[in-house]
Amino acid sequence: MRWVLYAAGAALVGLGFTGLFLDSAPIGWALWFGGVAVAHDGILAPVVLLIGLALRRTGRAARAAAIVAGTVTLATLPTVLALGRRADNPSILPLDYVRNLLLLLGLLALAALAPRLWNAVRPKRGDRTPEPSDPDR
Repeated sequence: MRWVLYAAGAALVGLGFTGLFLDSAPIGWALWFGGVAVAHDGILAPVVLLIGLALRRTGRAARAAAIVAGTVTLATLPTVLALGRRADNPSILPLDYVRNLLLLLGLLALAALAPRLWNAVRPKRGDRTPEPSDPDR
């Protein structure tokens, strides 16, 4: 079964490359893919490593929130920058995407802080005061 799925995947990749070379400019696609590789290896990966170093002493929740925040910000950047918005068609990108992104990032920050806040508020095991014994027992 594995080889059947490999063959189906290879056929789909071949179909995609055929469409890429027959229906569009392969030079433009090659430049785009090359630019993505340079942007990833030259910009994104070093920035992620530096952020990881900066957050090495924080908890897992803060690191996970930073990863999600960065991913969401990169994914929504075209809508936040209103790329594609046209004055003659107000139904294209009609929402306040900057506000929505900031709200989501705020919720992520709260989610990252929640474990620390919970540990600060929750009494420790040794700090619990014993309940007074009932004299009628």
